[in-house]
Amino acid sequence: MKTKVSDILRSKGHDIWSIGPDAAIIDALRLMAEKRIGALLVMDGEKLVGIFSERDYARKVALEDRSSRTSKVRDIMSTRVLCAKPEQTVEECMALMTDKRARHLPILEHKKVVGVVSIGDLVKAIINEQQHEIEQLQYYITH
Repeated sequence: MKTKVSDILRSKGHDIWSIGPDAAIIDALRLMAEKRIGALLVMDGEKLVGIFSERDYARKVALEDRSSRTSKVRDIMSTRVLCAKPEQTVEECMALMTDKRARHLPILEHKKVVGVVSIGDLVKAIINEQQHEIEQLQYYITH
């Protein structure tokens, strides 16, 4: 059975860490450090308007000599956000993220964010799925 994104969210939880587009970049960095995460969803109320990642910071603040204290998240966030649905398989999401070079994937259901998966979450799910298949084959061979 193929693991779906909804299976990952069921086990890891539906926590969504987000920030508003008018927040200072330094506040986004503090929240990311506190939560030990590499990206934040940028939400305008219930609406997903972008994503802010460590990569955005490195490329658009550090390299462009912007101020983390005075620049806003909206100034550097990525507005083209790659998303998936809960019923999509881990393999579909992995292919999408690999092709588009994304590390975080918001999961939307009826245009509402219901969770986020990282490339690490997907790799872990694939390894667990393969381990289960190996165990089933070993059982089949020895019995």
